[in-house]
Amino acid sequence: MSQLQTVSPERAAEMIRSGAVLVDIREADEHARERIPGARHHALSRIDADTPVRPGDDVLIFHCRSGARTKGNAPRISAAAPACETYILEGGIDAWKKAGLPVALDRSQPIDLMRQVQIAAGSLVLLGVVLGALVNPGFYALSGFVGAGLLFAGATGFCGMARLLGAMPWNRRSGMATQ
Repeated sequence: MSQLQTVSPERAAEMIRSGAVLVDIREADEHARERIPGARHHALSRIDADTPVRPGDDVLIFHCRSGARTKGNAPRISAAAPACETYILEGGIDAWKKAGLPVALDRSQPIDLMRQVQIAAGSLVLLGVVLGALVNPGFYALSGFVGAGLLFAGATGFCGMARLLGAMPWNRRSGMATQ
């Protein structure tokens, strides 16, 4: 089955109380910072390599941040748990929070790596534009370089900035440097 049914956060909470297992498919850095208490972590990047199913699992509810990643990978998720009843948490952890359901937030963990890339790239582009306008037009090259890097990352799946940020000391605490 490639089209998994979605369940509302409230319905998911009821199902969990009745024995369903919530599975967080976000990457380790996202899960380390914020998670739904009791959710099992199984990153989407590992879903083809090993199964998220454990003995005794009958009903699994998968979630990401907004639900888009989970919906976009429904065939892979369904294939990874063929013997289970599987669902997607509608709206992900964002909807879970909006419904007033509990989340565990560890502010000592860094924000997720992709947000760090967005902040760094946006800052460098803005800096290049401001310096290009106020100091020397040669600084526009900084914005062009960052744009080219983002284009390359999107086309190949390799993001040098993410690798660099992942190696920073604040990201090493949660074991994110190798992602």
